[in-house]
Amino acid sequence: MTHRSNENAAVIAVVASAMAWGVLWIPLRATSEAGVSEVWAIVLFYALSVCLLAPLYHRRRRQIVKGGWKLQLAGLLSGTSMVLYSGALLFTSVVNAMLLYYLTPIWSTLLARAFLGEAITLQRWVTIALGLGGLLVVLRIESSLPWPDNLGDWMGVFAGLMWALASVQINSDERNQVPEFTLVYFIWGTLAALTLTLLPLSVDQTAPSLDVVIAVLPMAIPVTIILVVPPAVAIFWGAKILSPGFLGIIFMTEISVGAVTAALWANEPFGTREVLGVVLITTAGLWEPLYRVLSHRTGIGILRKE
Repeated sequence: MTHRSNENAAVIAVVASAMAWGVLWIPLRATSEAGVSEVWAIVLFYALSVCLLAPLYHRRRRQIVKGGWKLQLAGLLSGTSMVLYSGALLFTSVVNAMLLYYLTPIWSTLLARAFLGEAITLQRWVTIALGLGGLLVVLRIESSLPWPDNLGDWMGVFAGLMWALASVQINSDERNQVPEFTLVYFIWGTLAALTLTLLPLSVDQTAPSLDVVIAVLPMAIPVTIILVVPPAVAIFWGAKILSPGFLGIIFMTEISVGAVTAALWANEPFGTREVLGVVLITTAGLWEPLYRVLSHRTGIGILRKE
């Protein structure tokens, strides 16, 4: 595969993963309703991923050890980020969790500029403006800037910031590869999820009984195999190939899927504001790929690392 073909394939994989994670809130809440408390539902999916990937941990154990602190830092940041995001989906509205998390492209773009020396193009500024516009509309901002006002909102904000740091770390690491990043992500994600169960949250944090866990496994295992592990692999592959800011932008596809499914199955608001916000955010996600296609004949590249 050529470098350009790799980029195109990575874009498609990340978009597909974003769409899959756009419905991940459904099994999270279903597991909670089945008797596994909200925070333990997060632990369940991460721990189950580790168990299903056990043979791969054994095969790649030497590479994981040789990966050093950079690999572990990427795992810590990415694992904690996604656990916070999963928590946000439980403790605030689906739309708010996604929108606050997807301030990520701004953090990623600024961090990539500071640490990787990537130029911030006009197209990127247009994308950020469109994405922020969508955030302001859906969060019903009329006279002031958005300000998170509950635990779930804050989880969404910090999840986005930590993922931005993780994506810059992964993109700059030329030694470690996608399998290692994926494996340490699930280890650190499990630890972060267990930590979440120890925090003084205003929700039920009682560990589920073994009988309850066994009862939900027929639903949890397929969800993990389809909606948890493959998207994680695709995201880390994209993080290695695509610039951090662009990665965050195309992953915004999740917002549109999440907002629509939340309106259909969670009775969350989806009126004119939400429609306009989703249109703006989706346009933000499509802007650079469309610009890239239209400018291909002129040889202009917007995905290459500067």
